[in-house]
Amino acid sequence: MKAMLVNSFGEDAVFEAAELPTPEPKPGHVLVRIEASSVNTVDTMIRKMGRDLPLSPEAPALLGMDLAGTVEAVGKGVIEYAPGDEVFGCVGGLVDLPGTLAEHIVADAKLLAHKPKSLSMREAAALPLVGITAYEGLTRAGVKERQKVLVHGGSGGVGHVALQLARHFGADVYSTGGGGKQAALIEQLGATPINYKSETVEQYVTKHTGGAGFDLIFDSVGGPNMLNSFEAAALNAQIATTVSLCEIDLSVAHFKGLSLHVVFMLIPMLHDHKREEHGEILRNITTIVDAGGLKPVLDESNFSLKQAGLAHARLESGEAMGKVVIDH
Repeated sequence: MKAMLVNSFGEDAVFEAAELPTPEPKPGHVLVRIEASSVNTVDTMIRKMGRDLPLSPEAPALLGMDLAGTVEAVGKGVIEYAPGDEVFGCVGGLVDLPGTLAEHIVADAKLLAHKPKSLSMREAAALPLVGITAYEGLTRAGVKERQKVLVHGGSGGVGHVALQLARHFGADVYSTGGGGKQAALIEQLGATPINYKSETVEQYVTKHTGGAGFDLIFDSVGGPNMLNSFEAAALNAQIATTVSLCEIDLSVAHFKGLSLHVVFMLIPMLHDHKREEHGEILRNITTIVDAGGLKPVLDESNFSLKQAGLAHARLESGEAMGKVVIDH
């Protein structure tokens, strides 16, 4: 099968075409012909940092985590899938799990779900990592109807899904963005846009909550922005964050009695820990998608498998609006 490998890691790391043996399905796994995959920020981090990240595979590395495709064969013990089934999932590209930048993959059946019928392969490939992350963060934080929910970075990969899922759960949703196209997308997805460049946290909290603060904050920006999340939160509010690798003062969180939920969705893949929960979340997402409650936004770019390097560059440029997808 054709694949794109990174033979060495670093800022200048490039993808090189390779021919690899098509893998054979093993017990509990399925062989999938990959139709599309998508690029996530963690993919670009692994390419550049390599073994400096504890979740990276060894070089030469087959990267890529998300996929949508068609089952070609099933291993012993797999009863949920049969050849011809269309599936999607976040299944590899880290530690000892082969990635999706190839024509085929043998994936753990627990990490897969049947593809939403209302989505194309390209759209389905864009959803797994960001969808699981957003769903896990919101549900762990106890999202409820009529809550005021603030999503930081609502035009980004995880953020634009979190925004739609919060609306699906009945919340009144607001989202920070940089104005212009970002604000337009946030509004199009059903949330009230907040321009963080022109409004202070105090200003938008007063404007949208009467100064009380937001009941739940989903922070996909992290870093110093965590302090903005604390400031924007109501008393006893819930905060879900996907980016907590920072050193910050928790004093505000203490005096407001905030609950902090750190979402690291790669844990089931890294540690083979409760992988079936990812499949369950994806099945729930499929139901929401096919009911019209969620639709991924794709960047206008188009890349083939041979152009994996260009796809990474597109995501890193900061110019992409929506998920960057690779056609196989």
